[in-house]
Amino acid sequence: MQAQMLAPAAVLVAWSLVMLIWMALTRLPAMKKAQVGFGNSKPGGRGQDLEGVVPDKVQWKSHNYAHLMEQPTLFYAVVVILALLQPDPINVLLAWIYVGLRIVHSLWQATVNIVMVRFLLFIASTLVLAALAVHALIATLGAPS
Repeated sequence: MQAQMLAPAAVLVAWSLVMLIWMALTRLPAMKKAQVGFGNSKPGGRGQDLEGVVPDKVQWKSHNYAHLMEQPTLFYAVVVILALLQPDPINVLLAWIYVGLRIVHSLWQATVNIVMVRFLLFIASTLVLAALAVHALIATLGAPS
């Protein structure tokens, strides 16, 4: 059951790498077209410096990749806690629901990006993460010493 609990986390890691590749495949050509490159950029430049320089639709992939480096870090911690202490079918299901919502959120943000829909997807995934966090809290506080 531990592997089943960890599988959604592994899928989300793989999905994050897919988003990284998608971001690079769209951003690098846009940077070339905008004549922004590695040789003529200011020292210490960051991805945010491309706002308003490359098309917004290109930046959406970058924004989503950044999002995948934020809240999901809590998901990874919670999944490890639950894999060690309470890898039951409900938690496995909740973990898969979280990952599914994050993937749908990614696809939406990277392509359509209507903020209200994206926000609802974010809220839904956050509620699932909160449920997992409560289960992890219960498991850790109730764990025998």
